[in-house]
Amino acid sequence: MPEPQPVMPRCWRVESKPHKFCPGCGHGLVLKCLGEAIDELGIQQNTVFGCDIGCSLLSWDFFNVDSVQTHHGRTTPVVTGIKRANPDTVCIAYMGDGGGYAIGSQHLVNAAGRNENITVILANNTVYAMTGGQMAPTTMPGQKTETSPYGRDPGPTGYPMLGPEMVSAITREGAYVARGSIANLRQLKSYIKKALENQLAGRGFSFVEALAACPTNWRTNAEETWRFVEKDMASYFKVGELKNPAATEKAV
Repeated sequence: MPEPQPVMPRCWRVESKPHKFCPGCGHGLVLKCLGEAIDELGIQQNTVFGCDIGCSLLSWDFFNVDSVQTHHGRTTPVVTGIKRANPDTVCIAYMGDGGGYAIGSQHLVNAAGRNENITVILANNTVYAMTGGQMAPTTMPGQKTETSPYGRDPGPTGYPMLGPEMVSAITREGAYVARGSIANLRQLKSYIKKALENQLAGRGFSFVEALAACPTNWRTNAEETWRFVEKDMASYFKVGELKNPAATEKAV
């Protein structure tokens, strides 16, 4: 009998698998949720996928969809431009916390403020992973990194960025905003699917943050990695929907 093949989303590019992310990395799980959502919505032939510099750039050949890899922090405006030029296209911007909350924060804020009809998916793993594990906008208080060897001190460095809460506060009623986690893939996929449906409905900006793992830079084993994602991160970064205009419409 032939060996059973791994179950992959139909829109994944088989030739690029196994993927290039580190063992235990959360990016692959987030991208699998995205792939399944694309499959279920039947939008593969009408989708443009943009990815950032950082670990997220390793997703440039993940999908059999039109793709573009941008300069660091510039994925949101590039995807916005594609959407404005091709309004019927489903446009997805994929990035890490550095690309979205540090160098790309101005683009995230202004795209959200303009209610651009795109979908942004951001993987939050609390570190600058590709460059060696330095402190990021999402590094937890007390968390040790290459640039916070004694643990992040919120006094001089501030507290972790609460991205979905910020986006929720500055967007209008048509925006969809949620935070999911690789600890609950079914829920995370539902949030990503709703974000894409929000764009398809033409309501406006859609944003999903995904809590993800980075055992390479966290220097954690499997048990420690899972505990950090499921308990430590989730205690600070609250999982759930912050804005869901479809649910509001149903309630009216």
